Amino acid sequence: MVTEQEVEAIGRMLVDPKQPLHTRFRALFTLRGLGGPGAIAWISQAFGDDSALLKHELAYCLGQMQDARAIPVLVAVLQDTHQEPMVRHEAGEALGAIGDPQVLELLKEYSSDPVIEVAETCQLAVRRLEWLQQHGGEPAAGPYLSVDPAPPAEERDVGRLREVLLDESRPLFERYRAMFALRNVGGEAAALALAEGLCCGSALFRHEVGYVLGQLQHEAAVPQLAAALARHAENPMVRHECAEALGAIARPSCLATLQAHTGDPERVVRESCEVALDMYKHESGLAFQYADGLEQLRAAPS
Repeated sequence: MVTEQEVEAIGRMLVDPKQPLHTRFRALFTLRGLGGPGAIAWISQAFGDDSALLKHELAYCLGQMQDARAIPVLVAVLQDTHQEPMVRHEAGEALGAIGDPQVLELLKEYSSDPVIEVAETCQLAVRRLEWLQQHGGEPAAGPYLSVDPAPPAEERDVGRLREVLLDESRPLFERYRAMFALRNVGGEAAALALAEGLCCGSALFRHEVGYVLGQLQHEAAVPQLAAALARHAENPMVRHECAEALGAIARPSCLATLQAHTGDPERVVRESCEVALDMYKHESGLAFQYADGLEQLRAAPS
């Protein structure tokens, strides 16, 4: 049983800007695993930080905890137009992940937000909440532990799922369902189909593809992830997820790419590479596994 004093010590590490970012991430994911009002309070306090990457992960973790006590702070972050788009987006996604219908009208309101990443996220969250209402609760547990922004499609044929994933005329919710179904099917063919998604759709869509490839952890996707990370014209939100995916895959082919971008002009990309290199370092299963502690906490292994 963890004491309040221990939770406080972890929380203070999270909110301390003097700590290395990867240390603060470890504190965050530890608090996520512990849960409860104390953990939520410390995570919420860190939204005053100046790192968009850290704040994005704060919102992600609050959503994955699925504790309605986190709703007020997530609503405040979504409504705060001074927060970076990737942070507001993650707050909207987290509200959908918690699954409480009390936020449905608010999410509908922000479905027309002028920031496209926020608008699309809230549209997806609305569809998720409506799906939960129609189906009487969460989808059946799959091979990954994450709470996803859309339930996986029932289809299991990789070719048919690929067609849906890449069809930009289809609703985004359907394409997300195909995306998560491909992840659950797994294997090289599914990884390559997903990787094609890094070159189509909106920035939000491409960023989710990067996240899912990090969960899948298949080396076949490394060239496409590395290429997306190297595209300086790409949305930083996409590049950030590709960096973290490379850290989760943690093959030798990932290392040089991550090291090459530790001095990237985009702060969120630099910081993502720092975290990804720490994930890479710990992937072999030392003191704190980031493959299990971050990407597999993050996802099962967004």
